[in-house]
Amino acid sequence: MASCIFFLLPVILFSSPSSAARPQALVAPLTKDPQTLQYLTRFNQRTPSIPLNLVVDLGGRHLWVDCDSPYISSTYHPAPCHSSLCSLASADFCDYCFSSPRIGCKDNTCGVFPDNPFARTNNPGELGVDALSLLSTDGSTPSFPISDPAFLFSCAPGFLTSGLAAGAAGIAGLGRTLVAPPSQLAAKFSFRRRFALCLPSTPRASGALFFGPGPYNFLPGIDASQSLLYTPLLSNPVSTAGSYSAGEPSYEYFIGVTAIKVGDTVLPLNKTLLTIDKETGYGGTKISTAVPYTTLETSIYKSLTSAFTAALVNVTRAAAVAPFEFCYNAKAFGSTRVGPAVPAVNLVLQSEAVYWSIFGANSMVEARDGVLCLGFVDGGRRTMTSIVIGGFQLEDNLVEFDLGYSRVGFSSTLLFRRTTCSNFNFTSSTL
Repeated sequence: MASCIFFLLPVILFSSPSSAARPQALVAPLTKDPQTLQYLTRFNQRTPSIPLNLVVDLGGRHLWVDCDSPYISSTYHPAPCHSSLCSLASADFCDYCFSSPRIGCKDNTCGVFPDNPFARTNNPGELGVDALSLLSTDGSTPSFPISDPAFLFSCAPGFLTSGLAAGAAGIAGLGRTLVAPPSQLAAKFSFRRRFALCLPSTPRASGALFFGPGPYNFLPGIDASQSLLYTPLLSNPVSTAGSYSAGEPSYEYFIGVTAIKVGDTVLPLNKTLLTIDKETGYGGTKISTAVPYTTLETSIYKSLTSAFTAALVNVTRAAAVAPFEFCYNAKAFGSTRVGPAVPAVNLVLQSEAVYWSIFGANSMVEARDGVLCLGFVDGGRRTMTSIVIGGFQLEDNLVEFDLGYSRVGFSSTLLFRRTTCSNFNFTSSTL
């Protein structure tokens, strides 16, 4: 299975990374695992440098890797207890090793709790620093590799990779913390805290993960940054993570959906579900790569599916295919540039003029041969976040997370511009 994952990622040749140059931006490939529906990126770490396949967790606190496999590097250093590194990472405890000392188990080091949201588990892990390398880019093609010689991350026990895609060495958490890659790389290379992801829609293709400013150019010469609309990034004062300290806020990415339309039909919704309760943290809308499909609180789900099915004329339902309820014979739908000809689902944001349109390519899932299902899932009545925009709805959309300006930019589908997330030119990569 591991060899399958390496096949999916683009072939990258290795050369010595530079730590002196200041890049315009950085880029890494993104792929989709067909078994788990997780999205993976590839960073290089350690000395000597080796490539690591990491599952992307958009709201994760930090990067963590399996240090049991084993971890071999001449440039690794643990973070001493009570050091500035521990403060930067908001370390949870001071760790002591009760077995033979090794990387991931050293005395007097501070520790955090690496989290695996896919298996809904976490475990104490040692905080440390090591070299991390990514490709520099001008927004059109990758060029030379750039290294951060002291990138802060967490070691984790091998069992924490359970539930991750085959071959994954850990998780790249991209959340709103000072130690997640977007913040560390911005501080190291002096660009605004900003990153963008463009998820591929097929397992054998590669999307792109950018750190730093645009442009974000995709073949044939399409700058997707020109299609971005922006909406404010909202804060949830209550953590939504699997483990957290009392009073800790959420590090995930929340936006303010104010209404939902199916075609021109405005859904009847309990509007209190669309806002974040500042006391409990319940409600609101977040963007997540930890769920494969958009998940809706039950009443929102029922309102959306009712309007969607009412808009389908002379279309016969097919048997449900888990986890989907509303499925149809694929032949019942025409084909358009943006997928099956179905009503668009529009997430209305801060005004009627700003909305995220979800067309057929991102709303209809081919659940089995000849069967298309509406790709939204009922999350239950007591789900903490009312709307969780999942990975499938993000595919072939460029989404920019601008922490410096506290906003999220979204392109809606790139298919309208006759390109996809798989059209970034990785063919000349050397890392």
